[in-house]
Amino acid sequence: MNIVVGITGGIAAYKAPEVVRLLRRAGHAVRCAATDHALQFVTRVTLETVSGAPLYNDLFASGGTEHISLREWADIVVVAPATANCIAKLASGIADDALSTLLVATEPHHVLLAPAMNSGMWRHPATERNVAILRSWGVSVVGPESGALACGTDGIGRMADPAAIVSAIDGIGCGVLSSQRWLVTAGPTYEKIDSVRFIGNYSSGKMGFALAEALAEAGADVDLVTGPTSLAIPSLPRIHRVDVESAREMLAAVEAVWGECHGAILSAAVADYRPAEQADHKIKKQGDEGLTLQLVQNPDILATLGRSKREGQTLVGFALETDNEEANATAKLRKKNLDFIVLNSLRDAGAGFGVDTNKVTILGAKGGRWESGLMTKREVAQTIVRVIMKAEV
Repeated sequence: MNIVVGITGGIAAYKAPEVVRLLRRAGHAVRCAATDHALQFVTRVTLETVSGAPLYNDLFASGGTEHISLREWADIVVVAPATANCIAKLASGIADDALSTLLVATEPHHVLLAPAMNSGMWRHPATERNVAILRSWGVSVVGPESGALACGTDGIGRMADPAAIVSAIDGIGCGVLSSQRWLVTAGPTYEKIDSVRFIGNYSSGKMGFALAEALAEAGADVDLVTGPTSLAIPSLPRIHRVDVESAREMLAAVEAVWGECHGAILSAAVADYRPAEQADHKIKKQGDEGLTLQLVQNPDILATLGRSKREGQTLVGFALETDNEEANATAKLRKKNLDFIVLNSLRDAGAGFGVDTNKVTILGAKGGRWESGLMTKREVAQTIVRVIMKAEV
């Protein structure tokens, strides 16, 4: 691809040459566009050396039309770092320098922003509004991440790692899923014992919510069917959230939309069993006696969709394993008629329920195999979406 890397005036600008280097190593052609403030942090010579091309910084250097020729040349414009000022200008359509003029001239689906700023600036209502506006137009956003900030505090606001930015560029934010509808399941299911107790699990829903966001950023309309979770819906208008509680409720919700979907990623941790009888009152203790529950199997949502999958639909499942991980995941992939299965192992530190990171192995029906390494769940979601869009499975 032809890629323009835009750099704005934040301390994270020192990471921009690494983004350029990784892109060129991956075979992309790169040109840089920088604001005057960006050149206070990284030099023109550095950017021209790593990109192998002249820097675009002066709006009038080539007769004032280079923003148009660059727009026509570039497949995607990525801004790393994207400051609060840059984000505000783009959301308002302000074009008063070389980079902002290029951004306003570029279709939103071909823009990827990697924000970097202080936590207070990122959480400011104006920034939150501006990011929501840009996402609604089809602009993609990667990061920011949490960690040590230049101001000496810890918090959200760090620019995403250069490798994560490069990963997000390939297929995310170019509108490649525009006009497609995708289904995502997330979170746990709760199976009622009585009016106050249930059978459940530790799933937080974070992985499924990240997948819904990644699909929406790629242009898809997403039906997010989620079990009980405290998570807020991502601020993207293309995500339609449906809340359910039990496995049977989740099955009904997914069957209602599956026939209209191009694909589905089922990441919910669905209970395999439910109590055979469910009391509508609180079951009281009877002296020192124990309580025996008879459990019956829940419907297999993934297998149900696999049986009804038509040509052209893509079905992705998850497997959480502790032993013989790849063998068990491969068997599940074949048995349930999946195109991909995403394997989690509870043996991997930093992966599994409740944490903000994950490490997965993606297995394809035709033998493809991809490993993510330990990443944030947002980065893992982007990797999964990129693989299912690009790979020959």
